[in-house]
Amino acid sequence: MPTDWRPTASIETLRARARLLAEVRAFFAERDVLEVETPVLGHGGSTDLHLASLSCQATTPAGRERLWLQTSPEFHMKRLLAAGSGPIFQLAKSFRDGETGRRHNLEFTMLEWYRPGFALEALIEEAAALIHAVLGCHPGPLRPRRYRELFRESLGLDPFVAELAELRRLAGERGGLDMDDATRDDCLDLLMSLVIEPALGRGGLDVVVDYPASQAALARRHRDPEDGAWVASRFELYYQGLELANGYDELTDAAEQAERFAADNAVRRSAGLTEVDVDERLLAALEAGMPAGSGVALGLDRLIQLALGKASVAEVMAFATPHC
Repeated sequence: MPTDWRPTASIETLRARARLLAEVRAFFAERDVLEVETPVLGHGGSTDLHLASLSCQATTPAGRERLWLQTSPEFHMKRLLAAGSGPIFQLAKSFRDGETGRRHNLEFTMLEWYRPGFALEALIEEAAALIHAVLGCHPGPLRPRRYRELFRESLGLDPFVAELAELRRLAGERGGLDMDDATRDDCLDLLMSLVIEPALGRGGLDVVVDYPASQAALARRHRDPEDGAWVASRFELYYQGLELANGYDELTDAAEQAERFAADNAVRRSAGLTEVDVDERLLAALEAGMPAGSGVALGLDRLIQLALGKASVAEVMAFATPHC
């Protein structure tokens, strides 16, 4: 018989978590943002090269099918937006294979919300207000930080123009890994996580903007005013060295989104990774007309961990992996 049957969070902590979830719901109720609930299973998964989707075989009216566990509720929520839902939020169970540790768990709670008509700057302000409400204290000033400038300050290089060989060398040295075959984004992600992220969000909320265009995922792109390079219209929000939120000026062009999905799967094939089924219903919703606006996903377990002063997300979950 297993001996690790007890919850990973204390009952007192679970009561505190419940109070914070009520705080989140009250925050959106005051702003007339509709709470929704969508399936965790879908016919398409995330093609993002840096995410590992989980899938299962299920018997449906169409027979035996492969269904995907969501890495976030984004696809279904965008279908609601296209159907005229207006502003919406969700506390959604999400799944990412291989993500375990002090800040990660295979199954976790994502707080995701969408604001039709909102510019990215307005959503950043709202995300900061939500974090303030959950923490119960003011986290400090909101500081925009450009991705390129962070690399220049911390590593003395421009990540947009640096030679790949130099990025591989630096990433290998800092990570103690063989990066000889790593892609440009792999190197940048490793350097970001090891060198830059730990210093972010100290004494305030740091909002990183103007990521490389290759990291746009489901976001629009715009020109960098510095030199006209394409950059992603997205932000990531950091507090005390933790990435808490990832927001986009949402891409609404169905054809461009289909091209990005196809390009992701092509890279997956070349890298020997599993291809992920494309969510055709999402593309149909974009084609029908999803309103322009912004959306953000926030790792709620991480935020609760910070609010309650815990050392890991497992301490604020009833049953973290592998105790589930």
